[in-house]
Amino acid sequence: MTPFDLAVSIALGIGLAAATGFRVFLPLLVTSIAIYAGYIPVSDGFSWIGTLPAVIMFGVAALAEVLAYYIPGVDNLLDTIATPTALIAGTLVSAAVMADLPPLIKWTAAVIAGGGAAGITQGVTTMVRANSTLFTGGLGNPVIATAELGGATIISLLALSVPFVAVALVVLFCWFAVRTIRRLLRRAPKPRTQGTG
Repeated sequence: MTPFDLAVSIALGIGLAAATGFRVFLPLLVTSIAIYAGYIPVSDGFSWIGTLPAVIMFGVAALAEVLAYYIPGVDNLLDTIATPTALIAGTLVSAAVMADLPPLIKWTAAVIAGGGAAGITQGVTTMVRANSTLFTGGLGNPVIATAELGGATIISLLALSVPFVAVALVVLFCWFAVRTIRRLLRRAPKPRTQGTG
């Protein structure tokens, strides 16, 4: 494996892992379909991801997750569940697609880069939804849910076709989201303190 192939394999894993931070099961579904169709190779021990039962299972789970994020109150509850789940899913999908890597490199990259990318995007989306709930009373949350769905879909497909672009897009998203949250927090009204006397 050339250094470029190694970099592409790691970028593919990071891109798909980052997409799990937007939606846990949609990137797993995209990966499952890609492996089932023979579009991407799979690491030893992960061939089950590319089976028809796995495609169906991830499809049902992805549909349920997407719909649940449009239910007020459930979306914020899902964020608390999705954070550890995204870390696991990010690590899993990274390890699955980082084929032909030595086990030490694969698992180190999967845990640190894959799990880390999933955790960062999940953390940012959780902050965005929390601020949307705070500032709009939850009315803006369906817009956030739609944007996350689009992000998960676009990043997953880009990771399969142009992995480096997918990683760059995730970095850009995180930078923009953190900047927007900081701006909103600066404009938030500060509570008044009452003096004694």
